[in-house]
Amino acid sequence: MNPDTEVESILRQEYEEDEEEEEKNKLKRPPSSYGSMKSDSDEMQEEEEEEKYVEEVEQEEEVAEACPSPCPVVLPQFTSQEATGLQMNRPDSPETLYTMTTQQTKLPGAVVIETSSTDLEDCSEADEVEDMDEVLLTHSPEPPEPVELDDPMQTDENSQPGRLHPEQDLSHIFKSIQDMVSGLTKEELFKFKMWFYQWESSITLQQVMEGDILDFVDRILEILGVDRSLLHTISTLDSIGKKEEAEELRNKCKRALIRYHLKQYLIRKHQVIREGVVRAGKQNLLDTIYVEPQISTCGYGGVDPSHEYRLHPPSPLQVPSSDTFVGVNNLFRLQKEDGTPVRTVVTTGIPGIGMSVSVGKFSLDWAELRANKDLQFVIKLSFRSFWLLRKKDPPQMMSITEVIEYYYPECKDMKFLEEDGCKFLVIMESFDCYQTSLDWEKAPVIDDNYTQAHPDVLIVNIIRGTVLRGARVWILGRRAAVSQIPSQFIDFVTEIQGFSDEMKDDYLKKRFSNAELTAKIIAHYKLLPTLSMLARQPFVCWMLATVFERCFRYHGYGAHPPRLTPFYVSILIVQTNRRLQFYYGKGENELKWSSEDKSLLTKMGKMAFKMLERNTSVFFEDDVKECGLKLTEVTVFSGLCTELPTAASDGRRTFCFIHLTFQEFMAALYVFTMFRTESKNVLDSGGLHMPKIFASKVQIKSAAGLVQCAVVRTVSSPLGHYDMFLRFLCGLLSPDCHDNQLSRYLYHHNEPKVGGLEVVQRLLEQTIQTAEENNRDRVENLKECLREMTQEDE
Repeated sequence: MNPDTEVESILRQEYEEDEEEEEKNKLKRPPSSYGSMKSDSDEMQEEEEEEKYVEEVEQEEEVAEACPSPCPVVLPQFTSQEATGLQMNRPDSPETLYTMTTQQTKLPGAVVIETSSTDLEDCSEADEVEDMDEVLLTHSPEPPEPVELDDPMQTDENSQPGRLHPEQDLSHIFKSIQDMVSGLTKEELFKFKMWFYQWESSITLQQVMEGDILDFVDRILEILGVDRSLLHTISTLDSIGKKEEAEELRNKCKRALIRYHLKQYLIRKHQVIREGVVRAGKQNLLDTIYVEPQISTCGYGGVDPSHEYRLHPPSPLQVPSSDTFVGVNNLFRLQKEDGTPVRTVVTTGIPGIGMSVSVGKFSLDWAELRANKDLQFVIKLSFRSFWLLRKKDPPQMMSITEVIEYYYPECKDMKFLEEDGCKFLVIMESFDCYQTSLDWEKAPVIDDNYTQAHPDVLIVNIIRGTVLRGARVWILGRRAAVSQIPSQFIDFVTEIQGFSDEMKDDYLKKRFSNAELTAKIIAHYKLLPTLSMLARQPFVCWMLATVFERCFRYHGYGAHPPRLTPFYVSILIVQTNRRLQFYYGKGENELKWSSEDKSLLTKMGKMAFKMLERNTSVFFEDDVKECGLKLTEVTVFSGLCTELPTAASDGRRTFCFIHLTFQEFMAALYVFTMFRTESKNVLDSGGLHMPKIFASKVQIKSAAGLVQCAVVRTVSSPLGHYDMFLRFLCGLLSPDCHDNQLSRYLYHHNEPKVGGLEVVQRLLEQTIQTAEENNRDRVENLKECLREMTQEDE
C-alpha cells in the first residue's frame, strides 16, 4: 500500500471516529457564546437545544439545593494573542450570566452579578443561592449581540477612537469563514483541513483536526491572523474544487481583501527606509529609526531664521510656536472653524525636511492598525503617477476608477468609494513632480468616478471634491508648487518644521546600537553651531550620521572640530542629483552633470552673491529672470530654494534659499567658480585699498588676492554680513572640496588644483594677529576660515 494513502486512511478513520463522538456530545454542548459569530442552524434545532438547556439548568438547581457551593463565580481568563490581538473564548458551562464586563449590553430586566464584590463569598445560606438561581431563570433574557470591549485593538497609540468597518473586523471574517466551512460535507471538510494543514506550516495536524468547526476557525484566526486565515481559506476552497464557495467568500469579505492588498503595498513600500544609496545589509526599518518631526498648522515658510553671527536676519522669518504642532497621525483629526472634519490637507516644507518619510510613517501605522483604523482604505496616488499618464503620446484618458485599478490591479470594482459612509484617504504626494500648471477655473467639472478625462482634469476635480467625493485628500509638495492651488479648495495648510534639539539626538541614538559611537557623533557635530542649526532637517541628520560613522573608523578622528564646507558641498551634490532623478528621470548611472546643470548652479550663485551685496535674503521672479533662469527650475526643482507664504508689499511672490547660510555658500561657490574656471576675481571692484604685495593685476587674480578682497569686505562690514561667505570661500580653496568632492560634477576631473595656498595661509595668519589687537570679534571666524582651508580629515 502507498504510505501516503495509508497515513491518510488512518487519519480519515480517526477523523470519522471523532466526528461520531462529536455528534454524540453536540447536544450536551451549550450554544455558542460568540453571539453574532455562533454557528448557524435551523430554528427547530435551536428550540430543542433550548429545552434541553432548561432541563439541565433545573437539574443543576436540584444539585444546588442539596449541595450549595460556597465559591463565587470566576470569569474565564482572556489572553492576548499576537496574531489577532484577542483570543476567542467559548466557555464550557451552559450558563450565560451577565457580569460587570457585559453589563453594557444588559437588556431591561436582566440581572447583573457584581463579580468584583466579595459579598458572594459570605453567602452561606442555601435559600439565598436558590433565590438567585430562580431569579436568573425567570428574568435573564437570551444574551444580545456582543459589544467589543475597549482592548488595545480599539484605541491606537494616539488615543484615537477609530474602529474598523464592520465588514473588515474580526467578527465578520469569523462568521464568513465559518459559514463557508460549515456547508462542507464530512469528506470535503476532511480534505479541506488536510489541504489547509499542508499549506500552512505554523499549524500542527492536531490543531487542525481537534474540535469542531468553531474551534477550527477560532484556532486559525488566533494563530494566523485575520488576513492570512481569509486568504488561506479562499485558496483552499479553490483547490478542493469549491469554486462557488470561494467566490462567495471573496464577495462577502471583499472590503477586507481590498484593504489587505492596500496594506501589503504600503508595507512593502515603506517598511524599509531608503536613505541615499542603499547598501546591501545596511537597510533600516522605518519604525526603528523614525523620529516624528514637528508639524505646524501655522507655517511661515519653514526656514530657520537662526544664524551663527547675525542676530537679526535681513528678512522677517519666524518660527511657529509649539502650541500649533500636530502629530502626523492626527492630521485628519483636525477640524475646520465650523467644527466639521477637514477634507483636504496640504503639507509642505523645505527640501529635505522629511515629507516623504512622514507619508511613509502615516501609511505604515495605518497598514499595521496602529492609527487611523476608521479609514477603510488608504490609496496612494502620487502626482508622479499622474505625470507618467500625461507624458504618454497622446495623454492617457482614464477615469479615476481606472487609474486606481491601473496602479492597484487587485482593487477592482471598488464601488464602496461611492458610499456615503465610506471614509477613506487619498495620498497625493510630490505635487512638484507634476510639471505643468493646472487650469482651476476652466477645467470641466466631473461629478462621478467613471468619466474618462485628461489627467489635468482629473487632478483638478479630485481637489475640487467632485471626484471621489467621500475621500479625505492629503496633498504634499514644495511650497512654490502647491501655492498654485486655490485656497478655497484647501481646509488646512500644514508645514513640517523639522527636528528640535532633542529630536536630533534621539534620531542619532536610534540609528546606532553602539552608544559610545553615538555619544561621539553627537558631541562632534555640536562643535559647529551652524551645523547644529542645519541639522533640524532630517536629511542633514542622516548625512551627519553617515559621514561621521565612516570618519570615526579612522584612528585619531575627532581631535579637531569637523569642517563645515564639505557638508554644504554634499548637500549641493545630493540635491542636484535628486533633481535629475525626480524631475528628469535619470538613472543612478546617468547622473553626469551637463553644461546646463553647471550653468544653473553658477547663475544661482551669481544671484545669491548679488543678494549678499544688497544685504537681503529674499528674491523675486524678476531677480530670477535677470540671471537668465526659469522660476520653476530655481524655486522647485533645484532643491535649494523655497517660497515664503507672505508676499511682498507690492503683492509679488517672495522666495529665499533653504537657509541664509546656504545663500552665503552659493555666493562663495559662484566667486570661487569664476576664479577657477575663468580666472576672474569678481570681488575686485577697483575701489578697494589693496596692500603693496597685491599691486599688480596678476597678483590680485591669485588665490591670495581673491581671499584678500574677501577679507577686506568682511572686516569693513558689520559682523556677520560676509563672515560665513569668507569661511565658505576658504573652505572651497581646500583641495578636498574643489578637487575631490566637486571633481567630475561642477569641474572637470583634469583641471589643476588651486595653487598658492601657502600664501593664503600666511595672509590669514597675519590678519588674525592684526584682528587680535584691533578687532577681536573677528578672530574666531578668521581662525575657522584658516581651519576650513588647511585641516586635513582622515
